[in-house]
Amino acid sequence: MSSELMKGRPQVICLPGSVAPAAQRYRPLIDAVGNEAELHTKDLEVYREATPAPDYSIEEELAAIDRFAESKDLGRFHLVGYSGGGFISLAYSGTRPDRILSLGLFEPARIPGRLTADEQAFFAEIEGKLEGLHGDQFMATFVREQVRPGAVLAPPPSGPPSPEMQKRPAGIAGDLSHEEQALKAGVLARLFMDFRVNRYAGVHHFVPPEQIYTPQHVSALLALWHGAERSAAQASLQ
Repeated sequence: MSSELMKGRPQVICLPGSVAPAAQRYRPLIDAVGNEAELHTKDLEVYREATPAPDYSIEEELAAIDRFAESKDLGRFHLVGYSGGGFISLAYSGTRPDRILSLGLFEPARIPGRLTADEQAFFAEIEGKLEGLHGDQFMATFVREQVRPGAVLAPPPSGPPSPEMQKRPAGIAGDLSHEEQALKAGVLARLFMDFRVNRYAGVHHFVPPEQIYTPQHVSALLALWHGAERSAAQASLQ
């Protein structure tokens, strides 16, 4: 039996999106999970420096996950990704499927590979609305285009941004998210043999983390992880 299963509880690597660092994004989930799983947060490589390197590529993110997992002595593990981290998680699971016990996503920014016609149309429309905008105007438009009309958005925090947040560029499906999330779910359902979608009332892409990881959401993640652990243990005995 693999070493990560012998640890006695699910081992989970958590990747954030393009706005909040991993520790901030997943703190409510870590607190809610408690001792039922061990969560390892990892920030994206694109924010290792103040500005991305000219030759930055997604391969750097995937190789960094390998190194991070090895530093934690994880041969196989569960992977959770939010937004941009969801995109990277999909790319990782597609290129290294033998290392993944389960994949949990919260509204991945995109799906790796060639875009469908519907996806191309959606992103072209957003890019058109963002063209020529900068700073606060850019971010306000970007956020508004990701949620359903009428969704309540939290105001940005007061005061100057933290050093970590200063690295985040301005341009970066819950119940109130844009219909594009349903479009992505349809694409993913054709790519995975075991694919499940959960919707949460009052949630959209930009609600604070403490509103995302409700008891219902946490319970669904724990069920995913423990179910995958049982399946892996049974497979190892065959």
